Parts: sequence; C-alpha cells; structure tokens
Amino acid sequence: MAAQGWDYIIVGAGSAGCIVANRLSADPACRVLLLEAGGSDRNIWLKLPVGYYRSIYDDRFSRKFITEPSDVTGGRAIVWPRGRVLGGSSSINGLIFIRGEPAGFDDWERLGAKGWSYQELLPYFRRYERYRGGDSQYHGGFGEFEVSDLRTGSEAAAAWVQAGIEFGLPRNPDFNAETTYGVGAYQLGIGRRWRSSSASAFLHPVMHRTNLTVITRAHASRVLFDGTTATGVEWIRDGQRIQARAEREVILSAGALQSPQLLQLSGIGPAALLRGLGIEIVADAPEVGRNLQDHYQARMIVRLKQKHSLNDQVRSPVGLAKMGLQWLLAGNGPLTAGAGQVGGAACTRYAKNGRPDVQFNVMPLSVDKPGEPLHSYSGFTASVWQCHAESRGHLAIRSTDPFEQPTIVPNYFEREIDRNTIVAGLEILREIYRQPSFRERWDLDVVPGENINDPAGLWEFARTTGGTVFHACGTCRMGSDDGAVVDPRLRVRGVERLRVVDASVMPLITSANTNAASLMIGEKGAALIAS
Repeated sequence: MAAQGWDYIIVGAGSAGCIVANRLSADPACRVLLLEAGGSDRNIWLKLPVGYYRSIYDDRFSRKFITEPSDVTGGRAIVWPRGRVLGGSSSINGLIFIRGEPAGFDDWERLGAKGWSYQELLPYFRRYERYRGGDSQYHGGFGEFEVSDLRTGSEAAAAWVQAGIEFGLPRNPDFNAETTYGVGAYQLGIGRRWRSSSASAFLHPVMHRTNLTVITRAHASRVLFDGTTATGVEWIRDGQRIQARAEREVILSAGALQSPQLLQLSGIGPAALLRGLGIEIVADAPEVGRNLQDHYQARMIVRLKQKHSLNDQVRSPVGLAKMGLQWLLAGNGPLTAGAGQVGGAACTRYAKNGRPDVQFNVMPLSVDKPGEPLHSYSGFTASVWQCHAESRGHLAIRSTDPFEQPTIVPNYFEREIDRNTIVAGLEILREIYRQPSFRERWDLDVVPGENINDPAGLWEFARTTGGTVFHACGTCRMGSDDGAVVDPRLRVRGVERLRVVDASVMPLITSANTNAASLMIGEKGAALIAS
C-alpha cells in the first residue's frame, strides 16, 4: 500500500496513547493516526470492574510476555501480561488508582527530568481526573477519567486496617494526597458502574472526529526514517505491510516492553546488538531497553474463622445474586472491587529519609492467580512489595521479527538491599496479621505457613513464590544526560521528530501502582507536543 500522510502517528492505544490522541486531535487542523496492535474493547469483561480477574491472562485482550528464568526466583520464568486491546493495560489492570509518593517525582527531576517534579506534575494529574468526590487541591473534578472511593465493604479488610493502626501506622484517608504512608482504603478507576479505561475516557467519546483515525489489529514493525528524521511508521495487518507518513512527529506509546523493542527494530539501540542482527543503525543508543524496573510482590494468606471471604460468596448462588443486585441497583458491592480493597505503605528498617519503602495490597479472598477458581476455604490475602528496588533489568530484541518477544531479564533482587527489604516487608505484614483486631479473625496461616518464621525462610519463600505486580517501566529513560533515551520533552535523542510517551520514560518506578502516572505522562506528553 502506498504511504499515506498524517500530521501525527501514535503507536499504541494504551494508557498514555489514548490521551495523546484525544488532546492532539482536539485541533481540527491536526490529522492524527492511532495504531493499536490489539482489537476492540467492546466486551463485558473489559467493562465490569471486577472483570480484570477474567481478562488479564486472556489472549484476546492480553499479550503474555515471559521473562528469562532466574536462579534468584527459583529458576522460574515469570509471565508479564500486557494489555493488547484498545485502552492497553488500563483495560485489564486491577483498577487501583494511586499516583505514588510525591517525593518520588521530585526524584525524577533530581535524576535529570527537568520540569517533572511533583508540584509541576500535579496540574496534569488533576487535568485528566474526574474524582467522584469532587475537585480539590489534590484531585481533579472535571476531567474524563473517573475515579471513585472504595464502594464495597469487608469486615475482614476493615479489621486489617485497624490492625495496621495497632501496629503503629497512621490511618491514611487519601493515598493521592500528601503521602502514601499509612493504611486505608484505595481509590479505584471506576465510574458510576463501569471500569474507567483510557479508551473509555479519552478515545470513544471523540471517535467521531474526522481528523482522528484509529486502526486496530495493526502491529507496528518499524519507524521509517530519512537519515535521522522519523518520517512515518510501518505496520502489519492481516499479513500486509502498510506504511503511513507523519508530517510532524511519530509518537511511541507502545508500553515499557514494546516501545524499546520498536526502537531497536527501527535502528535505535545498542550498536552491537543492532549490528549483530543486520539492522541499519540510525542512532547508537546503548540505554534503549536498559533501566527496566518492576514491582515484585510476595503474598501471605490466612484462613478466616468465619465466612467473611469472597471465596464463600462466589460459591453461594444467593451470594452471587446479591453481588449482582448490589452492582446493578446501587453500583457498589464486590463486583466493583479492584485488585486491592485496602492497603497502605510502611517504612522498614531500611527506609531512607522517612519515606515508605514497602506497599501492601489486601483483598478478602485467596486464589493462586487471576482467572483460576478461588480457594475452597475462607481465604484472606495481603501482599507486599518494595516501592523502589535498586536492581535494574534489561530487554533486547532477539531478531528482526516484530512479532517475536524480546529477551526480558528483570534482574529481581540483584542488589542485597532489595532482598533485605522484601523480607522486612513480610515481617511487618506478619506483625499486622498478629495484631488483636485481626488475629482473632483467623485460625490458620496457610501461606507461607507457621513454620516459616526466620528471615532466611521468608527470603526463600519470597523468591520462589512471588511475582510481578505488572508495573514494568523505565526502559526508555528520560533525563538530561547524553545517555538518556529521551530528553525531558520526551524527544528521542540522536534523531528528529520522534518521541516516546508512556511508562518506559520513567527514570524511577513510582512507589505505587503505575497506571495513574502513565496517564499523567500521556497528558503532559500531549502538552509538550502541542507547545
């Protein structure tokens, strides 16, 4: 097919890409093409808040990347599902809406991302948000992405929060305000009844714009260049290679795994890697694919004495009917639950400057993994992960085939401080479990078991049973130094008219769940492009 011209071509209709497409196409004079490798998000499991339980590992909506096996994780290869559908991972994630510790964004600026401090970013967070609690200093009330407070109660979850207070943590009424420190209920990306995704918030309401074209099932294969100037994108759809020309810029919003993959396929990456695969070098950029970060969690499960677990409700026809009516009539109840009802953040003995270094995620249920049957007993789960691991991973393409997954090496726990911190976090979590308000509610330590008490045992448990929190980021690091992949305006160094706008630009992973920050990157990125 002959190359067709647009002003902007955006690769990836995920958390950031949908916002960029919305904001740029608001100018009727701008012709915007948005490419998405996945398909439509018109499916009940992508709309129902609790639907992530079914969708996150569903091949129709998710691409399951697989990490390289590692001795430190017991020789396991860990599956990293990423959204492959309109809305990207915002269509399949666990809904938790939390920006992260404000000081973490100040770290971004300290690391060379000028203009990305928390105070400079707060207006962009507020701009896209429609918090159902109303506009305030910390929340936006007039954006498109709906955010709600927790709408389903659980006696056991409330008891866990009280136990956290008994342990010594403060009650935190809003994790998106001054700090993430403390315990409390999480806010979720939910509207009146349905999930808020980047597609539902920013894309579907503007699909009528004649200057915006969205093509699904379009797998980008490379960025086109004239010398070092990006001129367009090539993609594959139904076996056909198609090209389109970008008169202004090409914008990669394909995510932390596929934006660096696409850069490398296009000749931007470590010269030795590209040369070895016979790829013409457009720019020698050694850090493309480096700085890979993720949150790694370990879970503790106890058996409740009374049937206060969602495990019990879903096995009861009456319980299922009640859940359905709660959601249908009032827009609340378990069907509005995210991957965590309550949780919080704490400081282990390794924390620096009084900033939380572990986060907790708590649900009154238990399961081996989403998509599998809930356990037959009255399970209750709490997990812990390190907010800012010091270990760094990397990824690299294996071949010139755009459909072949890259080699992904997370390097979990390469640094001793990371090993120590996850163990210390598990120790805190176990102490919370043992506080009076919660200890009276359970009768069996199921996972890891009462026999595992010492640090060595907890470390062995964490490394051999834990896994991803689905927060990959950092692989196209933003900074002011020559080694950074993109500059603070998100322009790829060494070339012209090419930007990366997604979680891959994070210099440092956020202390908490990453979707809220990914949306912000899309909002600020669009403003930078338009300015």
